[in-house]
Amino acid sequence: MPKNILNRAHKNILNRAHSLALTKQHKIGIAGVACLGTAAIALSAVPGNADTVTTGAPAAAAQVAAGTTLKNVKGTVTDQLAPETVKLDTFAAQKKAADEAAAAKQRAEAAKKAAADADAKKAAQDRAAKETASRSAQRIDMQPVAAKTYANNLDGWIRQSLDILRAKGIPGSYNGIYRNIMRESSGNPSAINNWDINAQNGIPSKGLLQVIDPTFRTYHVSGTSWNIYDPVANITAACNYAAHRYGSMDNVNSAY
Repeated sequence: MPKNILNRAHKNILNRAHSLALTKQHKIGIAGVACLGTAAIALSAVPGNADTVTTGAPAAAAQVAAGTTLKNVKGTVTDQLAPETVKLDTFAAQKKAADEAAAAKQRAEAAKKAAADADAKKAAQDRAAKETASRSAQRIDMQPVAAKTYANNLDGWIRQSLDILRAKGIPGSYNGIYRNIMRESSGNPSAINNWDINAQNGIPSKGLLQVIDPTFRTYHVSGTSWNIYDPVANITAACNYAAHRYGSMDNVNSAY
């Protein structure tokens, strides 16, 4: 192997070893250089008219300056945020007021609706009560009235005729009717007179109060039978005739 090649190889080996050996020293050197640089910067920051330089003073001054700067920055940020805080507080107050107003409105609407529902319920109850009362009244009105019954004899005939006479406003009394019936027919509803002048004229007297056909037809009272021999119809028509001619059957004491 040529000599120059060996020399170069040996030199490279030495260089690598030297590089490896200087690694720690290089690190120490870098640290030293950094410290020297810091000291140089500190010295350059001291005013030119300063008589004495105290070791460590520049660092303290730098710390004070940094603290002041941070304090000023913090104050500036606080000052900038203050209006935003006020705005947020104002917004919160406005939102709270709006929520309270909305809640009050909802309560008022709920109270109004409750009052309207109560009024509607009361009105419905009143209508139901009126309808119930009306139905009750209708049922009472529609209840059939028991028909009054009369005995099928002279007493019953006179009493039934008296009720009809009172309803029509025709005067007469039980005693007046009974007295004239007993004189005229003795209480026989089928009695007929075939011998007096009326019979001779073809219109004999008939029934309890001996009424002729023309008189019966003229003074017939509505609601009674058209049969002249019907006891009630005969009594009622005779009393109506007597009321027109004599004022009442009570005033008749003989043939009439």
